[in-house]
Amino acid sequence: MGRIKGYLFAADAVRRTRNSIWSALAVLAFLVILPQLLGSLLSELLANVGLFLLMGLGLNIVVGLAGMLDLGYVAFFAVGAYTVGVLTSPISPRFDLEWSWWAALPVAILMSVVAGVLVGTPVIRMRGDYLAIVTLGFGEIVRILFLSDWLAPVFGGAQGVRNVPGIPVGVAEVRGSQPVGVLYFAFGLVLVAAWVSWALQESRLGRAWTAIREDETVAAAMGINVVRAKLNAFIVGAILAGLGGALFAAKVGSMFPSSFELLVSIIVLVVVIVGGMGNIPGVAVGAVLLIGVLGGPTQPGLLAEFAEFKLLIYGALLVFMMLRKPEGLLPSVRRSRELRGEELSQDAWLDRPSGDVEVDARPAGG
Repeated sequence: MGRIKGYLFAADAVRRTRNSIWSALAVLAFLVILPQLLGSLLSELLANVGLFLLMGLGLNIVVGLAGMLDLGYVAFFAVGAYTVGVLTSPISPRFDLEWSWWAALPVAILMSVVAGVLVGTPVIRMRGDYLAIVTLGFGEIVRILFLSDWLAPVFGGAQGVRNVPGIPVGVAEVRGSQPVGVLYFAFGLVLVAAWVSWALQESRLGRAWTAIREDETVAAAMGINVVRAKLNAFIVGAILAGLGGALFAAKVGSMFPSSFELLVSIIVLVVVIVGGMGNIPGVAVGAVLLIGVLGGPTQPGLLAEFAEFKLLIYGALLVFMMLRKPEGLLPSVRRSRELRGEELSQDAWLDRPSGDVEVDARPAGG
């Protein structure tokens, strides 16, 4: 009997694996064909969706898995973009290297890791509002440093970095004037980032992040190195944001400090919250619905006529979701159970009669 059950279990596992492979191939084929069916306007719009989805996947690790509210996430995005800009631009303010995008990418990722360590190390022992305020300050400090006259000889100050070349792919070059190529490249980066996020989520480190999010004190009591796990979350999030910044630099061809304001962090956070914290498909849904329909900070969406009310709609959506559906539109099963369990325990406490007070009448020695 046990052998039969084993065979059935193995057959079910093989069937689920086969279905997953076919589903992945179908999605891949759809992503390959889709850009050819779209015009340049829709390709540009979806490329922006891919860019914010890439950042959203990184912030989802920090906020959705590890439970750390990071409002300075745009700092890592800026570090990746400026690193690629100063290393590749032929009119770079300081350097005359003119590297290719591929040569500059590892340096951009390395600088993002350094930024993640520098930001994460002093704040990982903080919680709640204190963590949010301090990370917000770090994000503004990075933007002001890029804007300052002190670093203007390196980063161009208010003039920024211009003439950033595209991404060489074979004999072609991926740049903003070719939105279909940017869309393909963004899709590729998103698929890699989604796979990495999923692998980390299912790993021992991912389970440690989940335990820390649920109860940091209990996680530490279970032997989890909370400080190291939190720092790893900051580093992984910084890498994905830096990767997004590198893509952004090649896409727009120039960058200025005004492109990296606090609003970028807020919108990426809204994408994660509305879609579903801790769930990769949820973040994708949030990016498509918000960036695709409403648009990003400076990027247009399908509803361009509502562009002047964009921030108002974002704010209203954030408040509504936090009050009515905090788990998001497409939450993970675990996250949904956590939030529903908290609501049930709160309701049980509120419904309890005011005079119903339990008293332990046992003797002190008993």
